[in-house]
Amino acid sequence: MHSFNIEITVMTILLLVILSNAISIKSHIPSVFLLLGGSYAIYTFFPAAIPIDLKTEFDALVIFAIPLIFMADALHLHFEDIRHYWFEIFYLAVISVAISIAAGASLYYFDLFAGLSLGAYVTLFAINMATDAVSVQSILSQFSGIEHRTKVLIEGESLGNDATAVIAFFFIGLPWMVHGEMSVGTAALASFKVFSLSTVLGLVIGFVFYLFLKLFDDKRSEFFAFVVEAYGAYVLAEHFHISGILTLIVAVVTTKFYIDRDIEHHKLELTRGEKRYSRQHRRKLLSRFEATTHERMEYIYEMAREFGYIAAVVIFFLLAEMVDFPTLLSYWKEILVMFGVTTLIRALSMAKFAFLGDKTEAIKPVGLKGWFVLTFSGMKGALSIILVHMLPHDLPYRELFESVTVGVVVLSIFVYGSILWVYFMFFDKK
Repeated sequence: MHSFNIEITVMTILLLVILSNAISIKSHIPSVFLLLGGSYAIYTFFPAAIPIDLKTEFDALVIFAIPLIFMADALHLHFEDIRHYWFEIFYLAVISVAISIAAGASLYYFDLFAGLSLGAYVTLFAINMATDAVSVQSILSQFSGIEHRTKVLIEGESLGNDATAVIAFFFIGLPWMVHGEMSVGTAALASFKVFSLSTVLGLVIGFVFYLFLKLFDDKRSEFFAFVVEAYGAYVLAEHFHISGILTLIVAVVTTKFYIDRDIEHHKLELTRGEKRYSRQHRRKLLSRFEATTHERMEYIYEMAREFGYIAAVVIFFLLAEMVDFPTLLSYWKEILVMFGVTTLIRALSMAKFAFLGDKTEAIKPVGLKGWFVLTFSGMKGALSIILVHMLPHDLPYRELFESVTVGVVVLSIFVYGSILWVYFMFFDKK
């Protein structure tokens, strides 16, 4: 007899998305709360609605979800914003994350978690410093009182932060923890090598797919080309043992840069009649064919957001499979300590923008409100769950890592999310 497990699972996921969106629109409750709570309730009390064995299929579902989630996030960033705020985004996504992981790892000398090595601290904080763009967007998208620059910093930071956390996890923390030692020079060289190779590969793939998009002139083909690019960049980079996530992000942003440039040139032709842009552009290979248009890109943005949303729900169901309340309660002290420490580290790292920004031209202040929003937009989510699952199964402290990470993810979504929601609903009603 034919099995309908996949069909039933897809129906459940889509129904949860539909109902969560409908309730969120009516009640202004952030949809991420409904999705997270709903996925746990369904998995726990209505297991027949998710007939797939999530434990067995965990790795396959993760590989399915990662490219869709990060493609949606990368497409959301506009190159013009990156050009204006590149140093601030770089500071938040790379420098601040590296300092935060180092600050967390320094707690090894205070024996915060008994028995863990210094490499284990680096690994644990790399996992728990990765933010989740889907959770943040589901809350902030409901409110218009946040200035554009702050939103750009949040979006850029949540995207680049993940790439930095992945490099710190796979190429520094995990090898250090497994082998027992790693020099600063080795760690720096490994990080630089992975960052450089991933960036170069992403740039090449991004330009190739920009040319590839010129072969189409319909929005559906263009959207699916982006999907192919995301999966292709991720798989190719992982095959060469570099960062799939960073390569994917660079590839999509590169393709979008060339598209944004073409659209801007087209606008100049229409509004100013300056044909020189067109003449210069046509001298280049395939430049007489447009990669896409502004109208079709709007469709691509919307479809990417929906596909990324569905992929995030898949991760929430995997999180529900990992939740074991008796085990979590046995580690309640470690969870609260980790949550408190990561919150404090984030608040201090974001203070640069509120209190020290006017001391340098490269980083301008965002004010107390901006600092508040930046601090509590550091929700953890999909990537933290993915990384902790990729720990070796024979790791002595795997249960501790999983419990702490699951606890921090849930607390950050509900606590940070509730703080932002209450603030914008009752104190800053714009």
